[in-house]
Amino acid sequence: MRCVIARFPFDLTKEGVLETMKGVKPEAVTGESVTIGRRQYPVKQVGQLITRQDRRDFSAGEVVRAMTRLGFTCRAAPTTAPSSPSPSPDLSPLQRASAMLGSSVA
Repeated sequence: MRCVIARFPFDLTKEGVLETMKGVKPEAVTGESVTIGRRQYPVKQVGQLITRQDRRDFSAGEVVRAMTRLGFTCRAAPTTAPSSPSPSPDLSPLQRASAMLGSSVA
């Protein structure tokens, strides 16, 4: 399938992407991601490997569009987990640290 990434046309196939990503260790996902096989890769890592271009040369959206058209599952940036309620400000530093760890100091 012909896809344009960073103003350059690429003829990509699902099999070609799978072959390129075989044996590649996924980096930590901090933004949008694509599931290839059983692994979840950052879209910028996938884009760099399949286009052989610097990550700054293309947007994550371009890679997401291309991977979606090829049939891969793409996910939006992970949301931050809701933080636990902060301990009461009138606690001592020891009590505050204990509360953060989930135990109580008498």
